[in-house]
Amino acid sequence: MTSLPLDILAIAAHRDDAEQTCGGTLLKMAQHGHRTGILDLTRGEMGTRGTAEDRRQEAEEAARILKVSWRLALDIPDGRVENIWENRLKVAQVIRQQRPRVVILPYWLGRHPDHYTASVLGYEACFLGGLSKLDVSQAGSTQPSAFSQSNAGVTQLPPHRPFKIIYATLYYDVRPTFVVDITEQFEARFQSLMAYKTQFSDQEAGKDLFPAQAEIRSRIEAMARFYGMLGGVTYAEPFLQKEVGLVEDLTLIPVKSI
Repeated sequence: MTSLPLDILAIAAHRDDAEQTCGGTLLKMAQHGHRTGILDLTRGEMGTRGTAEDRRQEAEEAARILKVSWRLALDIPDGRVENIWENRLKVAQVIRQQRPRVVILPYWLGRHPDHYTASVLGYEACFLGGLSKLDVSQAGSTQPSAFSQSNAGVTQLPPHRPFKIIYATLYYDVRPTFVVDITEQFEARFQSLMAYKTQFSDQEAGKDLFPAQAEIRSRIEAMARFYGMLGGVTYAEPFLQKEVGLVEDLTLIPVKSI
């Protein structure tokens, strides 16, 4: 177990997903003094551009830019993220080890099967992590990286469930429950994505699938401006929560109505 639990853990199917959907929010939370982490379910071996090792190095650079305290990639096959018992145990083991208060998951609908499967898989793993009689050691040990610690003694980890689960909705056209102002974090968030040079630099491989780098900037900025407009700020990232929110003081609710 790490010396301190994570305050916020983003769970994503692929390296670079968290940077795209909630990177600005993770950076903002880190700047507020919270411990943040990213769990990538796969290692990117099926990507059109680059290799899994390229992706590892790029992910670690992106994590430094976003001031992430902890990052790990599991060994679930890229393109084959399945909501099976073995995978749920792997994620539940991380939940117990890192003990996050807030978990950010992908939205449960989308184009890429890995994304929407990661959403359900992550939710069910968070639930399993709180079962006191569940032995997560069946999942085996995850491989440590520069942003993680060894899982030695996983059988001794106490049960844990996050207090809050929210969904990053940027990949899907749905009205968010709330947005997070990332105006001050936008440039660093963009640079964290550009750390994935094998993915987003202009090159021949995959040119029919990937837009040019200048176009990527325009698209990312347009989406951040759209969600910022909804919240009355310049740039924002969208999120959804399933439960009803609680308000103590009506005079302190942000965002003007008219």
